[in-house]
Amino acid sequence: MAQTLPNRDDRIELRTTRDEKRLLTAAAAHERLDVTSFIMRTVLPAARDVIEKAERISLSERDSVRVLDLLENPPAPTPALLAAARRRVARGGDGA
Repeated sequence: MAQTLPNRDDRIELRTTRDEKRLLTAAAAHERLDVTSFIMRTVLPAARDVIEKAERISLSERDSVRVLDLLENPPAPTPALLAAARRRVARGGDGA
């Protein structure tokens, strides 16, 4: 069964130097791709990596143990936290 490619209707303008354009065109030709496909194939995985790294929190083993301990044995609320909760309730906020 033939794979259908998504329509590429959105547009991004890319300004390059003449030499950069020649380089991209030559590289795309070596891969038997048009320049857009070459750029997208190269850039999209890098973009996914950047987003994954930005959105993922990595903890050391020590920090992971600390977080689990705090979840199992939460500290008593501080006066500031209690005051914030009272203000929230007074405003009619239910947290939803």
